[in-house]
Order: sequence, then structure tokens, then C-alpha cells
Amino acid sequence: MAQHKSAEKRIRQTQRRTGVNRARLSRIRTLVKRVETAISSGDRKAAAEALRLAQPELMRGVSKGVLKLTTASRKMSRLSARVKALKSP
Repeated sequence: MAQHKSAEKRIRQTQRRTGVNRARLSRIRTLVKRVETAISSGDRKAAAEALRLAQPELMRGVSKGVLKLTTASRKMSRLSARVKALKSP
């Protein structure tokens, strides 16, 4: 248990940041899942739109320190390749 004012403050800050980071990561996962769902349904237009919405969120996760740049880049690359592989309607 914290014994100093500064340690108590750090605990409060850590809890607050953990909540924000979890919410951000959850949002990223949700948007990526939407892309994957659209890909599995075979709808290229919907998949491309979902990818367009997921990309800035992934990069925002990188800038906020929730994801590493290489992780976000790998996810974007793989998703975009799968979207491109879909046949046009």
C-alpha cells in the first residue's frame, strides 16, 4: 500500500491511464474485427470502408503508445492485402 502522497497520486494516475488505454485497445480490436467480418462476408466495398476507418485508429494507438509501429503496420498490411484479394462486386 502506498505510504506517500506522491505514490498515492501515481496509483490514481495509473488507474486512469489503464482505463483509457484499455478502451483505446478495445476500440482498435473492434474496428479490426469489423474489417475481418466484412472480408469474410465477401463484400469488398464494406471491407474497404471498414479498413479506411480502422487505419487512423491503429495509427492513433501507435502515437498514444498502446501499439508498436511495427504491429500496427503489420496489421494494416495484412488487412489491406486481404481486402485487395476480394473480387469486385
